[in-house]
Amino acid sequence: MTASSPASSSASIAERFALVRGRIAQACRAAGRDPEAVTLTAVSKTQPPEAIDAALATGQRVFGENRVQEALMRWTDRRPNLPDLELRLIGPLQTNKAADAVALFDVIETLDRERMARALAEASDRLGRTPRLLVQVNTGAEPQKAGVLPDAADALIGAARRTYGLAVEGLMCIPPADQDPEPHFALLARIAERNGLGVLSMGMSGDYEAAIGLGATHVRVGTALFGERNRP
Repeated sequence: MTASSPASSSASIAERFALVRGRIAQACRAAGRDPEAVTLTAVSKTQPPEAIDAALATGQRVFGENRVQEALMRWTDRRPNLPDLELRLIGPLQTNKAADAVALFDVIETLDRERMARALAEASDRLGRTPRLLVQVNTGAEPQKAGVLPDAADALIGAARRTYGLAVEGLMCIPPADQDPEPHFALLARIAERNGLGVLSMGMSGDYEAAIGLGATHVRVGTALFGERNRP
């Protein structure tokens, strides 16, 4: 399947959202899937307020953030007026930020070690709030990248469920940038299937159509929606 290309830099955010949503629907039809089965997560990290407001104006309500503190600054004031907002943590999480993450995010996609499972369970008990959880799998075994290794994923999922009482609902991965992503998406789908997990967060601006063809339920798109990332 042909990888998606980022929208033109001259296009408005509304136009980019329309284009990406159209491509998601087309990829779903090509795969024999219902377009409603795939959720677009708009990666809003580092975006200025006007870009966020433009995204919200398109009806977008699911956003992915990399850093807890940055997300707090961006969403704390907006959230009371957005009852249908869903915030997803898609960046690495430190255990000392677990309580802040539990308080803010509806979904944490980057559970990748037992120590983090313990911290999230303790924070959830203390705060009386339980975000939905995905386990991040380092499908390429890249030493610089977060995520549990594929051959240790089953054990982490089991420990999160049985030892810490966490409701893991799916998996997330970020394939190596220099490799064909499809084998990585297929590997993630196999791990999910054998563990009875129905949520697959995989696919970004350059490969979300391929991810949909291999079962993605959530695609994380930034550049194709907002243009080139604004650096902090």
